[in-house]
Amino acid sequence: MSTLLNPYIGFRDNARQALEFYQSVFGGELQLSTFADLGASHDPAESGKIMHGQLETENDLVLMAADTPSDMEYTPGGSVSISLSGDDEPTLRGYWEALSGDGTVTVPLEKAPWGDTFGMCVDPYGVSWMVNILGAKPPQ
Repeated sequence: MSTLLNPYIGFRDNARQALEFYQSVFGGELQLSTFADLGASHDPAESGKIMHGQLETENDLVLMAADTPSDMEYTPGGSVSISLSGDDEPTLRGYWEALSGDGTVTVPLEKAPWGDTFGMCVDPYGVSWMVNILGAKPPQ
């Protein structure tokens, strides 16, 4: 069995909307379970919030998220960025356009000193993203 490493993002009251947004960006199958679905609702007002959401795409991207209950501390964004990288330029540019479209570009997607195309943005849900498109490899 292999080991997977994937981001698990905490939200406050908008995990469903964020995961649906990410599904519109990356495609894939989205599974959502509320606190009520899993019998873990302590506050009836939060029973419809997402206790666990998981997006899995055809190209093996996995993104998980949940709503943070109101009685737990929550710091939006934290100090983590999610990085997308590779050599599939059209796909990565599409992800960039979708993630940054209604978000904030902090570093424009452009040629970087190391030869790749790189950019950073914060999406409409406060999550930081880095996109790195591999440049042409120098001849050997």
